[in-house]
Parts: sequence; C-alpha cells; structure tokens
Amino acid sequence: MNRTDRLYALAEELRRAGPAGRTSTRLAATFEVSPRTIKRDITALQQAGTPIWAQPGPGGGYVLDSAASLPPVNFTPSQAVAVAVAVALAATPAAPFAVDGAAALAKVVDVMDPASRRRAGQLGARVWVNDDPAQPPPGATSGPGAGAHAIEEALHRGRVVALDYTDAAGRSTRRRVEPMMLALTYGHWYLVGWCRERDAVRWFRWDRVDDARLTGEQASDRPLAAIGEFPPTARAVVA
Repeated sequence: MNRTDRLYALAEELRRAGPAGRTSTRLAATFEVSPRTIKRDITALQQAGTPIWAQPGPGGGYVLDSAASLPPVNFTPSQAVAVAVAVALAATPAAPFAVDGAAALAKVVDVMDPASRRRAGQLGARVWVNDDPAQPPPGATSGPGAGAHAIEEALHRGRVVALDYTDAAGRSTRRRVEPMMLALTYGHWYLVGWCRERDAVRWFRWDRVDDARLTGEQASDRPLAAIGEFPPTARAVVA
C-alpha cells in the first residue's frame, strides 16, 4: 500500500474506531509499518486538516473527531449486499478507486445495527463472483432474467422458489428450487440450488428463467459444500 492510500485508510480506521481510538502500536500492526511511520502519517493528516487528536492516559491513542464521521443511515441487508456486489464487479485490487470502493462498503456495514450486519454477512456469503482473468468484461455479462425479485427474496428468506425455465436445448420445464447461492461466472449469473424435481444440485442460468414465484414453503438449510469445490478464483461478496 502506498503512502497516499495508507493515509486515507488510516483516517478510515480511526473513523471506524470511534471514541475508543486506536493506539499507534495497533495501527502500526494493522498497516504493517512502524509506530514512528504512523506518527508521521498522523502529523501529515493533521496538517491537512483532518481533526485527529491524541488521547492521553493508559490505553490512550489517536481519535478522529466525531464530526468527521457519517451520520446514521439505514441500510437493509439486501441493500448492503447490493453494494458489495457492485464493488466486487467494479473494483479488482488493481482497479482505479479500489481502495475507495472497499472503504465505501465498510461505511455501509458500519452504520448497520448488529442484527442487520450479521444477516448481510450471511446473505453476502451466498453471492459469489469468479475473478478468473478469462472472464468477459462486466459490460458483456448477462443480467438477471424474469422473476429476479422472487429469486432474491427466496435466497434472502430461505424459501422455495417455483421456476419456469428453458434449458440450453430449448426445453421448457417447471422446477421447485431451494436456493443455495447466486454465482457470476464466465459472463452469466446463475441460481444454484437444490432442484426438488431432480433431487440434486442444479445450476440455472438466470437469463433463461422465464418466470419465478416465491412460495411460502421453507427451504432446507443446505451447506454450500453440497455444491462441490469452488475454483480458486471464486469468492463471496461478503458485506
């Protein structure tokens, strides 16, 4: 991490710490630099007008003025995951503003209540993207088909979803599916779930879904391991 990025990340870390602040030793460990470097960075931030002060006493450290923090904003778990997906698609580690994207997502998560934060983490753990360099660019990726909201709600609420689906051979079928995850890989979004008609895990290409209806039937809590081994380039967009 270069110094400019570190200064920005340092201010964000202090913002997240709130009134408790952070000691120079802890900050040094977080950013893998020396405490002396942290002190120089804090001085640079202060000279640039960032309202940081030293908190004296045992356990004291650096504190960012609360006036520089965000006011409370309400985000639902689904909205937080939507931001996480956007960041995952737009910001690879080498992409412009990648650090800013990660910081923006952290702000979204920080202002959520603990229960919503936990639920966002659980939901985000079931939305995956494949970062394989052979992937088509985001603009070439097929988007969701019909019934997007029903599928999202089914995953979020743990319900069975009824699909009208056209397979690669053009055959139309009706399926009742227990959603397990959503996955973006090689240019297509997929609903991965337990198909009750086939009694097995199946991948449904989202743009081939003709219709989807949320049912009142509770889905089984099946582990992602039942899907099989994920490629090393795949990752969850945990918020």
